[in-house]
Amino acid sequence: MEDFSPSDLKSVLHSKRANLYYLQYCRVLVNGGRVEYVTDEGSRSRYWNIPIANTTCVLLGTGTSVTQAAMRELAKAGVLVGFCGGGGTPLFSANEMDVEAAWFSPQSEYRPTEYLQHWVNFWFDDDKRLSAAKQIQFARIQRITKLWLDNRALNEAGFKPDTKQLLKLLERNQQDIQQASSTTLLLTSEARLTKGLFKLAVQTVGYGSFTRAKRGKGSDPANRFLDHGNYLAYGLGATATWVLGLPHGLAVLHGKTRRGGLVFDAADLIKDSVILPQAFVSAMRGDDEQTFRQACIEQLTRTEALDFIIETLQDIALSYVADNP
Repeated sequence: MEDFSPSDLKSVLHSKRANLYYLQYCRVLVNGGRVEYVTDEGSRSRYWNIPIANTTCVLLGTGTSVTQAAMRELAKAGVLVGFCGGGGTPLFSANEMDVEAAWFSPQSEYRPTEYLQHWVNFWFDDDKRLSAAKQIQFARIQRITKLWLDNRALNEAGFKPDTKQLLKLLERNQQDIQQASSTTLLLTSEARLTKGLFKLAVQTVGYGSFTRAKRGKGSDPANRFLDHGNYLAYGLGATATWVLGLPHGLAVLHGKTRRGGLVFDAADLIKDSVILPQAFVSAMRGDDEQTFRQACIEQLTRTEALDFIIETLQDIALSYVADNP
């Protein structure tokens, strides 16, 4: 009987894959035809299998290495691979300029072009690109409304925000989005919403004083968890854009020249609805990073976050087909 490697098997649809990995202090390699990560425990090495056919992305943190053979198998299975700093925070160069995570995509010229063609038909039109950015923000608000008010796991963990305050904040942001005449104004409204959500989350769990510190500079648990969790969202955003064949540079909100901007646009759809509340819940419970990460992955899987990103980007691309038959 002919032997098959894991990458030869029919893989699970990306939107239905259950696994998202953050690895540190280990080696990723191919062992006996399987992709595994190896951890050293004293004089012994322990090998752990990575079910690549059911994995969306792998984040490699501090102290990791990956072999060419492993990268080849990951690429065949359509797994996104990204290097990031400790705890899933951004990488920094010697001069401390944020270079974001380095993503290694299995993307090739053989990706389907249907959605790319629709996307570029509107992308060079400033007004249409702004309209697409607004669609993402409206979808983001709908997602926050649904998951903050009707998320059983978060509610049972004690995250029960004041409904009136939340709806008032979201309604005001919707008005800001409708009135925004430029991406600059839209980004301003986005920042205002996020600030309001932070305030409401802090109030809901009784966190106390909180100031968002970006670029991995926050020392309190909530800031660390937010950095860590956001990179899980970026992994799903990168996966969704690859599935649809959309280059990461075709952003609609985060700037036409920002590297990987479309990944950040896509991640915006799920960051505030899932990662933000879980970060504060886990911080108040005293969770360690592994427990927090597992909680995020369970929430992202349970709420079908990858499906939601893919479907939203599809809807945006297809909404301009009538204008460009």
